[in-house]
Amino acid sequence: MSNSQVTELPVLPAEPAVPRCPPITSAELSQADAEMMAAMFKALSDPVRLRLFSKVASHEGGEACVCDIQDVGVSQPTVSHHLKKLREAGLLTSERRGTWVYYQVAPSAVAAMSALLDLRT
Repeated sequence: MSNSQVTELPVLPAEPAVPRCPPITSAELSQADAEMMAAMFKALSDPVRLRLFSKVASHEGGEACVCDIQDVGVSQPTVSHHLKKLREAGLLTSERRGTWVYYQVAPSAVAAMSALLDLRT
């Protein structure tokens, strides 16, 4: 007989956790929020990543197949690397359908970045 036990794994949220930051002029950021927001802005600071992000955001239907957005002047493996960095920063979500991967902008991440930079008080 075996003494194995079933352990329940935690369920991860569908979208990565995104800080709910007040406008930069209204309050000081916590260390954790500052690190998370910096990772998002850092991911967008690369011109190729910014172009890929823009292609996904502006694509018809709100999502884009990697096959439709890979023409940014770099090789396919480099495109995959940049898309991975955008996903890790919480800016994109992805879904595999057959052999292709489809990307969508994570609306909560864009909303958090926008709220942080809102200078209206």
